[in-house]
Amino acid sequence: MTEILFYHLDRRPLESVLPGLLERSLERGWRAVVQAGSEERVEALDAHLWTYTEEGFLPHGTKKDGAAAHQPIWLTASEENPNRANVLFLVDGAALGETAPYQRVVMLFDGQDPDRLAGARAAWAEAKAAGHEVTYWKQADNGRWEKQA
Repeated sequence: MTEILFYHLDRRPLESVLPGLLERSLERGWRAVVQAGSEERVEALDAHLWTYTEEGFLPHGTKKDGAAAHQPIWLTASEENPNRANVLFLVDGAALGETAPYQRVVMLFDGQDPDRLAGARAAWAEAKAAGHEVTYWKQADNGRWEKQA
């Protein structure tokens, strides 16, 4: 079964959380797919991952770049795994779909958006019912992530 982690974003936006999680994935030798809710969001994340820090960037690609098999991080609005990723990040309302190709699925959701919160709750129930190991993470006052369930 796939491990599914739910990250409740209520103190920092996706743009400040996602790069750190992707960096840790690459440090572990994993490949990642980031599935967003729309092509527009993919384009915004693509630009952000090249410029989010002055010290460097995260190597990644989109369908505009091609060569998916060579990309350590693949950004998409579709349910696909063209770079044979170990971990899937679902952002911006992307729905939980097929989990079998992945060791880990990370759903990041905006806790201030009632629709995103409802979607995460439904995905939690679906994942639990399917027998996946699920965990829920929320940011503490000190900025660290704490496992809540």
